Amino acid sequence: MAPATSTNSPHPPTVEAIAAAYLAAARGDAEAAMLAIIRDALTDLCEAERRTLRRDRLISRGYVRGALDTDRTTS
Repeated sequence: MAPATSTNSPHPPTVEAIAAAYLAAARGDAEAAMLAIIRDALTDLCEAERRTLRRDRLISRGYVRGALDTDRTTS
C-alpha cells in the first residue's frame, strides 16, 4: 500500500517526496521501500491496463450495437 503523501497542495508531489514517503514507511529500509514502490507501480499499471481493455470492449460493443440499431431502422 502506498504511503500517504500530502494532497493539500495544488501541485502533485515530487519524485523526491514520494521516495521519501516510501522510505519513511519502510522505516529507513531502502530495499523494502524500493520493492514497495515497484509493487505499487505494477499494481497501478495493471489496473490502468484493465480499465483500458474494459473501455475498449465497451466502445467496440457500442459500435456493434449502433450498427445493429441502424440496420433495424432501415428495414
